[in-house]
Amino acid sequence: MCIIQTERLQLCHLCLDDAEFVLNLVNDPGWIRFIGDRGIHSMGQAEAYLQDGPMASYAANGFGLYLVRRKADGQRLGMCGLLKRPSLPHVDIGFAFLAEFTGQGYGFEAATAVLHHARHQLNLSPILAIVKPDNLPSIKLLEKLALKFQRRLFLDDSQNELLLYSSESDPGVSRWHEEQNS
Repeated sequence: MCIIQTERLQLCHLCLDDAEFVLNLVNDPGWIRFIGDRGIHSMGQAEAYLQDGPMASYAANGFGLYLVRRKADGQRLGMCGLLKRPSLPHVDIGFAFLAEFTGQGYGFEAATAVLHHARHQLNLSPILAIVKPDNLPSIKLLEKLALKFQRRLFLDDSQNELLLYSSESDPGVSRWHEEQNS
């Protein structure tokens, strides 16, 4: 089921038919470097990821990560969508594209559409984003989307420092951050 369409893209619910694509995406060197190894190395693990991640999120939240597909030829390019993490006070946007499709404006086009959908169809605000400090392409994209840097943080007892961005300047994130660290 396609949820969002742009000039060049369709953003659709991920399904089990996308397992091979997901297996390739989560093992792409960019994913491993900037998102992390999710331990998904077989079709069965990719199917479980889809069922327990995006598909479960659609059922529980009415949103999730979407497959980004090019309209012209149906080529699967990446994922972009919304996540509700228990470790963050608001919904956050996430995106990842296969290396051969980066730098062509697909990320900006998809993320812009997801943010519009979040605000106007789902009535979600603010929208957060988390990113590793060395992920300069994603930081540049978040800033182009007008998300503003809020602070550095660590989530889920992780040793990995992240940067927190928001669509609104400090939308109660300071209070949440203080509660998490007390």
